[in-house]
Amino acid sequence: MKEFTDAMVKLNEQGMKSLILDLRNNGGGYMNTAIELADQFLETKKLIVYTLGRMSPREDYYSTEKGMFEKGKLVIMINENSASASEIVSGAIQDLDRGIIVGRRSFGKGLVQRPFQLPDSSEVRLTTARYYTPSGRCIQKPYSEGVDKYYEDFTTRLKHGEMENSDSIKFPDSLKFHTSKGRIVYGGGGIMPDVFIPLDTTPFTDYFLNLRRKNVINLFVGDYVDKYRKDLQTKYPDFDAFDKKFIIDDAFIKDFLSLAEKEGVKMNEKEYGLSETLIKSQIKSLIAQKLWDVNASYKIINREDNEVQKAIGIIKNNALFDKLGIQR
Repeated sequence: MKEFTDAMVKLNEQGMKSLILDLRNNGGGYMNTAIELADQFLETKKLIVYTLGRMSPREDYYSTEKGMFEKGKLVIMINENSASASEIVSGAIQDLDRGIIVGRRSFGKGLVQRPFQLPDSSEVRLTTARYYTPSGRCIQKPYSEGVDKYYEDFTTRLKHGEMENSDSIKFPDSLKFHTSKGRIVYGGGGIMPDVFIPLDTTPFTDYFLNLRRKNVINLFVGDYVDKYRKDLQTKYPDFDAFDKKFIIDDAFIKDFLSLAEKEGVKMNEKEYGLSETLIKSQIKSLIAQKLWDVNASYKIINREDNEVQKAIGIIKNNALFDKLGIQR
């Protein structure tokens, strides 16, 4: 929460009016932190989440008066790797019609577990309850078809086309729930976004993946920055100057491709063409990270991120907020 509040203070100082919260690939964390984060966007006394188990009575958790962004357009990004605490936040925001959820259906992990110490000082962690969103949706995806099927869920989604087409996702009426303003949302495990963004794997060719496996980008950038750090800092005294003026030209990329060959990544012209923009973006962003910080790197990466750009498009257009009755 400290990282979040520090960032919010800086953004507010810059006159922020709208916010995109990126929870993609966020596997979660502590429930209390999720509640505290959701609280930042909600007015007082709003139900954020509740827990309920066979032997555990229902416990409700509500928002307080200390939200830092209770007004303004909010978009939350999720995907198939967003789980647990990420789903508590996105589920609450969706059910309370506070923001728009974009991306793909989240993982579906919503279990409350308690540790029980044994006499030999070892410990057993038992599931005692499940998380439920304000509308009553159970975040946890079912185990009804066995543990193997549970862990094969991602593969099943791919086979059914769910990652590429929202029409491939079918929900029975028994899993239909309603938000605070009456919009239909679905249970059954995970959070289904309001705006579906298909998975685009085009740039992730075998050539690019081989570069990742061989750690070529990190090796190249590490050597490059170590060698030219003083020159780079003199030529680009701040990130803005670097962002505008630093160009990855043919000579630069030739040196990179030469290292790739030495590290055993054989050139594939067709696959390189599909991955070129991604490769250059990652190189430049990693240089920025080594010269400044990780925030600088994301400013570069996000420009080439199709999902981020779609989220920005939603923020810039009031139509969807008005159509869905989302607070803005």
